[in-house]
Amino acid sequence: MTWPVFVINMAGNTKRMSDAAAELERLGISFTRFEAVNGRAIPENELARVYDPVANLRRARHPMIGPEIGCYLSHVALWEKIAAGDAAGGIILEDDFAAAEDLAAVLAAVSADEGHWDIVKLFSARGEQKLLDQRPLVAGREIAVPYKVPNTTLGYAIRRETAARLAKCTLPVSRPVDEDLKHFWEFGLRISMVSPSPLRFGTLSTETGTITEARRHTTKVKLRTALRQAWRSVRFRLNYIVKLHWHRTVRKAR
Repeated sequence: MTWPVFVINMAGNTKRMSDAAAELERLGISFTRFEAVNGRAIPENELARVYDPVANLRRARHPMIGPEIGCYLSHVALWEKIAAGDAAGGIILEDDFAAAEDLAAVLAAVSADEGHWDIVKLFSARGEQKLLDQRPLVAGREIAVPYKVPNTTLGYAIRRETAARLAKCTLPVSRPVDEDLKHFWEFGLRISMVSPSPLRFGTLSTETGTITEARRHTTKVKLRTALRQAWRSVRFRLNYIVKLHWHRTVRKAR
């Protein structure tokens, strides 16, 4: 039986929700809309509880903005819901996706799969990428371990015990949710993906604004600050690459 499907959607983004609902209804996939956390409206006292700017300075490439924090909190809230449910896992979709014709078959196959994974990502923007431990999933698609975990949390399956564990250990947040998942070794996560991806980006317009737009409005800074931010980004990237290769090669070989 296919795990419950949830679509994260902010109340104001009615066009995105209607498009996402039409996609799933067209494919005969039942779903539940899940109200997203509005990161722009988090009170200061609550923000201090859920976001750690000191850890962010050490662990992330840039300070988190409200929409990124709200996005992460939306996933945490859904992890808690899945952890409290009766199903062995759940499917989480963000509301800006478009689906392949065989998405229902993919979701059923992933839900029934007994492989050694905690999360299976359903989208990658990268065409050609290095995959490990490939095996068939459904006709024309395979399940595999991505050498580098893809960006974005457009869609993924998560086991109930994994959802429970992440919900307990990720607050306060200090990096965007997809960046945390890319650092899989920090959480002891086994992340697989479906290839080729059964999802793609759909409606990118939004009534409430996008994270990219929000970040663009907060990054008009002086040259010295810009240079400091550039170095921080380079440092983050180098640190990530070194640790990724260590965990994929050296540590695995031991």
